[in-house]
Amino acid sequence: MGLSSLTRAVAAIAAVALTITTSVNAIPTWPDSSSSTNRNFQCQNLTIPVTISARNAIFDVATPETNIEVTNFILNLAQQGHNYSHTILKEYADVSGDYTLAATYCAPLNGNSKTLQILTHGVGFDRSYWDIPLNDFNYSYVASAVGEHGFSTLSWDRLGIGASTHGEPVNEIQATLEIAALKELTRLARAQQIPGLALPSFEKYVHVGHSFGSIQSFELARESPDLSDGLILTGFGLNGSFLPFFQFGGNWVSATSIPALASQYAAGYFGAGNPSAVQTNFFSPGQFSASALDLAAGALGQPVTVGELLTIASAIGGVSQFSGPVLVITGERDLPFCGGDCLATGDPAVASIPAGVAAFVPSSRSYETFIVPKAGHGLNFEYSAQTTYQHIARFLEANGFA
Repeated sequence: MGLSSLTRAVAAIAAVALTITTSVNAIPTWPDSSSSTNRNFQCQNLTIPVTISARNAIFDVATPETNIEVTNFILNLAQQGHNYSHTILKEYADVSGDYTLAATYCAPLNGNSKTLQILTHGVGFDRSYWDIPLNDFNYSYVASAVGEHGFSTLSWDRLGIGASTHGEPVNEIQATLEIAALKELTRLARAQQIPGLALPSFEKYVHVGHSFGSIQSFELARESPDLSDGLILTGFGLNGSFLPFFQFGGNWVSATSIPALASQYAAGYFGAGNPSAVQTNFFSPGQFSASALDLAAGALGQPVTVGELLTIASAIGGVSQFSGPVLVITGERDLPFCGGDCLATGDPAVASIPAGVAAFVPSSRSYETFIVPKAGHGLNFEYSAQTTYQHIARFLEANGFA
């Protein structure tokens, strides 16, 4: 990785979306596509080398080593009336390097898909968020999109998370470098140049994100609109007022103090302190099973880096001229984007807080906001998961992607 300093002014826009995380630097064991009676599709795990660069922020802050230092960092980050990221910003620098992205490609057995969905997870999880092995995969977005509706999907572990390359957690693994990774992954897919994969040429390419993954998908389409034909932004909004709820709710501790993560992650990676923290940030009261929470807080749980926490809110650079269809789909009880009530706008003329995204995509030929009744931030883990999935499918079908 090379660092060449280049100072620039801070550009910030309130945008929030998060996710926590943990993982290994080898391809994880994924469920066999035949392990469920409903899996009428096949999947292939991939290791994809990429060379990318981005202009990252350089922060003058020591890497938190102990849980006391982690808590001190969060208290500074979430302090009302202060912009901690700006306070500790030293300069900007170009960061570049060779990295490996772990991904999974899934397609119907008949292979006849018109559209490839590129799936980007948020904070707290890896790509398994899209294919949750719970209740015979009834919570699996991939099973719905591929097995039921005939799309193909390419899910990936965000750079720094899961089986993708990990990195220095303060000044390397940040939103900008991760967006660069998503762009390169998309370019490779569109050019049919993913190593080891006989990828067909699709008519359409749609980016589907959750939380931080939605932020990255939005910004990809804003910066490089030619790379995407449509956006599905789940667990998303552009009101940053409630970010401290998520920052405090995570009860963050160093990943080095969590047995399941300690051997895989260095200091500077934070994990949720306990299952109650995961419940607070991702689940809505009465809308989930104990087994779903156990899975989210246990086997599927992943960390977040200091650099991600410092750059999430400034990751979106402004209004997008992206002209493709955009669906924003967020739970009514979403915590980081709505403070627990997406319908409490304070203005009868504004239907929901996430509806404000419309002003940031004025050129979209088909825009919709859908609020999932009673759901929280972690949509795929809740009883309403199929409501979410079917609405996404209907939107895509109505806009010519099926």
